[in-house]
Amino acid sequence: MDHTPKLRSLYRRIIRELPLRPAGSTKLSAPSPLQKQIRDSLVKPAGEKPVGVHIAELEQFVQYARAQRMYTTLLERYNPGMNMNEEDRVRLTARQVGMDLPIERQDKD
Repeated sequence: MDHTPKLRSLYRRIIRELPLRPAGSTKLSAPSPLQKQIRDSLVKPAGEKPVGVHIAELEQFVQYARAQRMYTTLLERYNPGMNMNEEDRVRLTARQVGMDLPIERQDKD
């Protein structure tokens, strides 16, 4: 039985779940090292596992990657100050309770 369409679909689903490349990185048409490794594992699976078992493991990996992506999205959504420095976090907290922090005076030396 030819599993090529199923493997191609799995490859696309895995790539879709991977984190986006940072801006300014290489061309989109050039696969990253991780994409190359994933593709190689699909073309020539390691070991003597039956193809059905390998496909099931890949399906499980897709579910795991999707859950991780969703977890990161929710974490960022419900913890907006997570990636801020201390000063910005204090300012955000003050605004949440209806206060504005005073503007600090900069002394000229």
